[in-house]
Amino acid sequence: MSLMISESAPSMPSSPLMLSTRLVYELGDPNSTLRATTDRRGAAVVISAGGEVDACNESTWRHLVSEAASVATAPGQLVVDVTGLDFMGCCTFAVLADEAERCRLRGVELRLVSHQPIVARIVDACGLSHALHIYPTVDSALAR
Repeated sequence: MSLMISESAPSMPSSPLMLSTRLVYELGDPNSTLRATTDRRGAAVVISAGGEVDACNESTWRHLVSEAASVATAPGQLVVDVTGLDFMGCCTFAVLADEAERCRLRGVELRLVSHQPIVARIVDACGLSHALHIYPTVDSALAR
């Protein structure tokens, strides 16, 4: 697992996210299969995930999503780009749905980025379409 703070497009100012020591340690574990970058873009926060999310790293995934969400401010978005994930266990969607509800209560919208048809099918099959809105690109998810 690795954590990188990335730069956003020049047209939208960005700033690094300060994540907890615990999360940085978890993301730095050389045996982990989860990789993630985080980026603040105005009132929005973007997580770009790669590798795998499964039961073995669900706790780290939950911490990452929760901490990133806490930085997003209304009326911004928490954009979770899963296009780099090779595997998404059911826990991936459960964590996102839980966080989407917490974000909604604060006036922040969680937006999922994926171009994989299976992601949309799973979201629909699990009855999460009302909570997890899917966009094809990060730019489209950030657009109002």
